[in-house]
Amino acid sequence: MNLFDSCSGQSLQAGLNWLNEPDYWEFDANRALIVSARAFADFFIDPSGDNVKSSAPFLYTRVKGDFSAVTRVSVEMKQQYDSGCLMFMSDDTHWAKLCFEFFADHPSILSVVTKESSDDCISAKADTSQPYLRMARAGNCFAFHYSLDGEQWKLVRYFRLNCPEEIKVGVVAQSPVGDGAQARFDHFLLTHGISGDIRTVNS
Repeated sequence: MNLFDSCSGQSLQAGLNWLNEPDYWEFDANRALIVSARAFADFFIDPSGDNVKSSAPFLYTRVKGDFSAVTRVSVEMKQQYDSGCLMFMSDDTHWAKLCFEFFADHPSILSVVTKESSDDCISAKADTSQPYLRMARAGNCFAFHYSLDGEQWKLVRYFRLNCPEEIKVGVVAQSPVGDGAQARFDHFLLTHGISGDIRTVNS
């Protein structure tokens, strides 16, 4: 199910909501979401305790139980860390995101898992301008994948995060140290239920 199918202009399908609604967002004629993050917009709880950010625009739906979610993202990368992400959130200090991000002068795949404080894991250069991102949940275990073509997937991360049955799941645009960034999400595919090992991608 593509949750963007019934969206148009600045009209959201029932069940989609903004946390930190941006100044500019819209759905284009192809039902792709275009969203502009403000300067310094980010979700991150620095392990040093010196910096906490929870300001990036997050378009989400509430999901109960096991699921998988897929999007295809492109980002106008101007400054370090400009990115578009898939994200789930249990509460303000328990969440995780899988990002297509400008890192060390290269489009890259990164992930952040936050359990009171955030980690920051750089996984790989992305040899495409429009990767597919996927997350899946089975109980309190989660898996992140990315793909160049939507067919062949690479495992980015497999981890545990204790969460309630219902969590927020959606997409994020961010510009942690820059003056703003625009991201495009072609779709937001949500599938309820999981069969098999979430470390592999099942149809």
